[in-house]
Amino acid sequence: MTDSFPHSTLPETDVWRQTARWLADGRSVAIATVVDTWGSAPVPLGGQMAIAAEDSFQGSVSGGCVETDVITAALATLETGKPQLLSFGVEDETAWRAGLPCGGRIEVFVERLTAPGDLGFAERMATSGTNRQPLLIETNLSNGHRKVHSSDDTPPAELGELLKLGRSKRIRAEEDDRFILAVKPPPRIIIIGATHIAQALVAHLDIIKTAPIIVDPRESFASRARFADTPIINQWPSDAFADLQLDQFTAIVALSHVANIDDEALTLALRSKAGYVGALGSRRNHAKRCERLRKAGFSDDELARIKCPIGLDIGAVTPEEIALSIAAEVLLAFRQPKRSTPGTPHPVPEQAKL
Repeated sequence: MTDSFPHSTLPETDVWRQTARWLADGRSVAIATVVDTWGSAPVPLGGQMAIAAEDSFQGSVSGGCVETDVITAALATLETGKPQLLSFGVEDETAWRAGLPCGGRIEVFVERLTAPGDLGFAERMATSGTNRQPLLIETNLSNGHRKVHSSDDTPPAELGELLKLGRSKRIRAEEDDRFILAVKPPPRIIIIGATHIAQALVAHLDIIKTAPIIVDPRESFASRARFADTPIINQWPSDAFADLQLDQFTAIVALSHVANIDDEALTLALRSKAGYVGALGSRRNHAKRCERLRKAGFSDDELARIKCPIGLDIGAVTPEEIALSIAAEVLLAFRQPKRSTPGTPHPVPEQAKL
């Protein structure tokens, strides 16, 4: 059984935006949440679906496999207000019908939200990503009672680490069955230096639906001609970061290969809560960089946060390959922060130094 899924995701923003709209219109809404998975499951822990009527729903709990059954149960919950805990899978025939061909199983909790009482909660869920405010929603699966925890309060010790990492988890104990839904801001990648590698990295991040921000004071490098619709900040890192919240769901990727630009960004990153800090460069160049940062007051433990040479060791040589290795390491850091490790050297082609 999987009781803690490392890459639990933010509930689809559209689910909660639509839920808020329905509640604002005076309609009741049933929320279905994947609260447990075994074996192969098409939607991870925390996947959600909102249902206001048989033909009014948003989101998914199984990629379409059991949605009909979930909608039927949701209509009953909308009528009675009684929450339900649904189970799908186990037997081979059921597993195939539910789209769990490897014999997997999921449990889905269905609860009712009503207007106007739950409108504020739905709006808070819908805007948590934009506000970069991580939340934990603690739900009693026996009676549907709900508590909301944020970094503004002091959650119980058992929940503190879940809030920090943005992880969902089901907690079972005698007469205590709870689901902790982690609602976290989407990963944000701030790229320092509008280099060839940065261009390739932007392309890779677009494929995995992760939006980057380019920071480079050199307008000839960080231009629309080179980065199209990617957000660009033509400022030094100290000015650019003033308006950016460097939280644990933010990655700082220093690629300028210009010492004063990268050093300024890394200095600010190491003093922040950024969940990932990486820098391009050889071991020799990084040793020189670390010596400069030590003179600025950083300890060896603090400097160990910098992943350098940046990226997972895939034998990368070209800018595109190096960018792929960086994207993979950043993704690993967000998915499994305790398992991510520093990269290993990559040959850096001349054009990557531009």
